[in-house]
Amino acid sequence: MSKRYKNQRSLSEAMNEFIRKNHLQKGMNKVDARRAWKEAMGPGVNTYTTRVELKDDILYVNLSSSVLREELSLGKTKIIKILNEALGKELIKKLVLR
Repeated sequence: MSKRYKNQRSLSEAMNEFIRKNHLQKGMNKVDARRAWKEAMGPGVNTYTTRVELKDDILYVNLSSSVLREELSLGKTKIIKILNEALGKELIKKLVLR
């Protein structure tokens, strides 16, 4: 086997190494958390979502509807579980609805 094929790796492996070497994981987690919220909560909730921000292990979500905020606050634990499953890791420990 030639040297070229010995050093060959998948694009995802190369991207993961780049992210790790350049300390970009925190930023990637923020993007992933926003995407997970959008996909998990669906268009109905996303209509009233004005901002989604991950700081450390807390997900802050701003909602324009106080009624929806109250409704979602009853299921925070379940929402956290759904989001972490979508992310494939225990990234979110607390959910703050504003």
